[in-house]
Amino acid sequence: MNPSQTIALISVYSDPATEVGSQNVYVRSLAESLSRLGWQVDIFTRKTNAVQANIVQHNPNCRTIRLNAGVMQYISQQQLIGYLPEFLKQLRQFQIINRIQYGLIHTNYWLSAWVGMELKKTQPLKHVHTYHSLGAVKYAHTNNLTNIAKTRLAIEKACLETADLSIATCPQQKEYLQELVSTKGNIEIVPCATDTRIFGSVAHETARQKLGIKPDIFNILYVGRFDHRHGLETLLKAVSKPYLHSAGNIRLTLVSNSHRYSHNRLERKRIEKRVRDLGIENITTFDERLSREKLAVCYAAADVCVVPNHYSPLGMVAIEAMASGTSVIAANADSLKYIVQHEQTGLLFPARNSFVLTKAIFRLMNEPEWRLKLSVSARERVYELFDWDGVANQLGKFYLELIVSQDIKMPNKLLKYSVQPVGV
Repeated sequence: MNPSQTIALISVYSDPATEVGSQNVYVRSLAESLSRLGWQVDIFTRKTNAVQANIVQHNPNCRTIRLNAGVMQYISQQQLIGYLPEFLKQLRQFQIINRIQYGLIHTNYWLSAWVGMELKKTQPLKHVHTYHSLGAVKYAHTNNLTNIAKTRLAIEKACLETADLSIATCPQQKEYLQELVSTKGNIEIVPCATDTRIFGSVAHETARQKLGIKPDIFNILYVGRFDHRHGLETLLKAVSKPYLHSAGNIRLTLVSNSHRYSHNRLERKRIEKRVRDLGIENITTFDERLSREKLAVCYAAADVCVVPNHYSPLGMVAIEAMASGTSVIAANADSLKYIVQHEQTGLLFPARNSFVLTKAIFRLMNEPEWRLKLSVSARERVYELFDWDGVANQLGKFYLELIVSQDIKMPNKLLKYSVQPVGV
């Protein structure tokens, strides 16, 4: 197997072979798009259930490999960090058994970054990393950091300074990396994307018929975790404003895409109580863990998709909605203010400001022709900048620049590796 064409995407914390969660979708969609360009792609993740297949073949050039590292169940990041040395050991053993040498590894999220940095110490490969969210932003206003927070910050800094290439998904994230993490490092901006063959494949009227939504209902959609950091409470407050209901009949559809079952159950109960307290339970429906095909129907059936996140490094929901021809109202934060052009492809509002959000929803309810114009422009922007095949092609060029001059040889045996606990 030619190592220059064989790459590994590492996603320790989440399983890209499942369809739930933005990080899972990101890694799998990128891998499949790269494989269509001729790359041989192996995705490495951790097995969390004994009945899961060890290898999932997505297409002839792309597969997910689940390694046995720790207990086979979902565990927190604080627990998972202790299993990283075992994950690394299993990955290297897989390479030797199957005689595979990767020319490049692309790690995702800070836990995978540690694996990538350690792997590079013993193998001639190039290391690319996508941060997704940043600890430096998450803990920016935290005075007393926990040990895991300190460890995360240290790993993110070390990765930025040692990786051959760090991927920022928007200009704002590049600024965060340079200002909050380290002035060292090679950073390129490669945005998140979506599969335009799925999102945008269903007509608005067809989708509403499938979901039983009447023509006179203004359907407001939220997709994301039921998590206070995702700004859902801001949307609930905005929808509860009495004057908004004077503009027409409203339906609020809340779709959770979290893969963390127990945590999401607690968050959903909290949100359900908030919905009741605001008196909007009669117009609110809940759904969760939808396949991408079913999610595409939800987007298409919506009149507007609200993305109220306080912090959104990927902005995948906004891109999926725009690709589906659905108008977007998004918080003016991070990737969202890069993806959505205010009053050109959607509307932006100050994060946490429910009053301005209500006005934005009211405006789109009362100006259907302009709403349609925004959605058409938004879809054009997605095709131009946020289609997976285009993004994969951009990344592929960076990959080739990194590995074209490498002389990669297959090691005959595992190099000695001292398994040490992860920490600062």
